[in-house]
Amino acid sequence: MTNIDDKKLQFDDVLISPKLSNINSRKEVILDTVVEFPNSGISWEGIPIMASNMDFVGTFEMGLSLQDFNVTTAISKFYSPNDWVNAVNAGLDLDFNFMTFGLDNIKKIHGFFSFMDKKISQIPKFIVFDVPNGYIDSFHSLISDTRKEFPRLGIMAGNVVTPDGVAKIMDSGADGVKVGIGSGSVCSTTNVTGVGYPQMSAIIECVDEINKFSGFIISDGGVKSSADVVKAYAGGSGFVMVGSLLSGHSQGLAPVILKDNKSFRQLYGMSSAEAMQKHYGGVAEYRASEGISVLVEDRGNVKNTITEVLGGLRSACTYINANNIGEISSNAKLIRI
Repeated sequence: MTNIDDKKLQFDDVLISPKLSNINSRKEVILDTVVEFPNSGISWEGIPIMASNMDFVGTFEMGLSLQDFNVTTAISKFYSPNDWVNAVNAGLDLDFNFMTFGLDNIKKIHGFFSFMDKKISQIPKFIVFDVPNGYIDSFHSLISDTRKEFPRLGIMAGNVVTPDGVAKIMDSGADGVKVGIGSGSVCSTTNVTGVGYPQMSAIIECVDEINKFSGFIISDGGVKSSADVVKAYAGGSGFVMVGSLLSGHSQGLAPVILKDNKSFRQLYGMSSAEAMQKHYGGVAEYRASEGISVLVEDRGNVKNTITEVLGGLRSACTYINANNIGEISSNAKLIRI
């Protein structure tokens, strides 16, 4: 019988203890860090924050803005190959903007890449496989097929929340694993299915397994502030994916909704009825909606928010003597509240 006495932690259940530091100013902190992709044999350098591939967040416009800060975007999987060609021609940087696929097939992926190669002589350097349930065999086969077809392609895939899930995805050929089920602000998987895992514990418990493969975790879910981003790094994440924190901005392209003399923009989970209606014509009769829709007050330009998040990261580094994001996990002492 499973032991249910072990306390599992969300971000709000922990703080980071300060320590003596020789970093005297936030200006001294260089947030850019290098992330190694073990199975593809390549590396990436920048600020390892990733805008989610959600509608109204993972847009090309978001990617064009965030790349100026060396921050990445997992671009929505609902763009066409021609959309990608036009975006790259408009200045989209493939070092910081990652193509996203769901439970597709290698033929579709090859078609996207071939079209781009023919039109602009470029193909994606990194891709993200994003499915709600990263434990199924067909998903692992897709990762394996992609690795065989594109041995030098950086592959990030998920979602799982346990060490065995991490091991299976890494064995299939991924470089990094997206960790998070049920923690997203507009995700209702836990309420609908009873399945999920508190995000802070999921990160901590998956880190030892990912380290066996020299890979990295992408923490996906539960981030409400820059503090949660820092805590995700402190737990051992390589990248931190953010959705609701980057919602409500003009770059997300959600229409403005006026309510009570205030401006709002919509945000919904990608397994919600709204998302399935938009992209698939409705909720299939064999499944249930696992997301909700909310209104987020209009936040204007995303540059205001990302500047604030990066400022919080720099400040956190000065408190724990970390010279960059890569040093946060080794320098941070997490305490349970």
